[in-house]
Amino acid sequence: MSAPPLAKKPRTSTPGKNDDDGIPVPETTTLDYVNLTSHTDSFGVDPIPVSWGHPDPLVRGPIICTVRHSSQRNAIGAHSGSYCIYTGLAVAAGKLNPDYVPNLKLTRPVFQIGPHKSWSDPKKVASIDPFGHLTTEVYGAYLDKGFDIRPTIAVTKAHIDLPETREAVAAGRLIPDGKILMPNGQVLLARQQLSLCGICQKLRGGLDVQRPCETVHLSNDNGMYPELITRPDIKIFLPPIGGLTIYIWGDPDTIPDEDIELTCRVHDECNGLTFSAQTFAPVVLTLHMLSKSVSKLLKEVDAES
Repeated sequence: MSAPPLAKKPRTSTPGKNDDDGIPVPETTTLDYVNLTSHTDSFGVDPIPVSWGHPDPLVRGPIICTVRHSSQRNAIGAHSGSYCIYTGLAVAAGKLNPDYVPNLKLTRPVFQIGPHKSWSDPKKVASIDPFGHLTTEVYGAYLDKGFDIRPTIAVTKAHIDLPETREAVAAGRLIPDGKILMPNGQVLLARQQLSLCGICQKLRGGLDVQRPCETVHLSNDNGMYPELITRPDIKIFLPPIGGLTIYIWGDPDTIPDEDIELTCRVHDECNGLTFSAQTFAPVVLTLHMLSKSVSKLLKEVDAES
């Protein structure tokens, strides 16, 4: 007869000013001890609760998939996708402090995205964290308490130079407005970078499949992620694959407006491109229609290619 599973360790708390904040004390993992948390009933396993699809980010809870809180993490996988191995190599080589935590003070979005109703629909939000760009804003109390929580979405601005755009300006097919399109052909645009953060429920019966997804994944990746089977209490999965980058020509606030024509050009695999120390694939170019001349230019480019 097998021994009964060990009881879970209760959530820790500290007396004083943090009694009523509802945020548990972070438990930091060190390299001196490796705590195996591959099973739900293992001693010390106590993941931060996640209510996926809840419109309130504090009720939904933060996605914790960093290596500093192995007993409290609530996601399978690791940040940076397949490139997390480079972090391990840097630590092993003594080139990176294992206790390093990035400074997130300058990671607030430079323009607003959402919120949208689909963010609170668990059946629609299945591959990204809708609050992944608001880490410092909505989970600041967790960060102040010592939790290592990483953003999974970057919302920035960028300048881009396209030979086709410069040629169109020189030929008079595009007229610079000085705000989005400069006289030299340079374009000022908005950019979003997203890492995939999937909901495991889509792997546990949410798809129309003929075989259990967990078993198929486990057998086809040589057992790389056994927690897809052994940790049914964890609902989030950060897969070892690239994310995507979205370039937006025009005002991002008008994207939901169905009266404004949009052109979306999707580029396929771009694993060789690197943005902000993270690789994203594919690259998605979302072109907000500036004028009919833009549409004409795109047709000309398509014809030439």
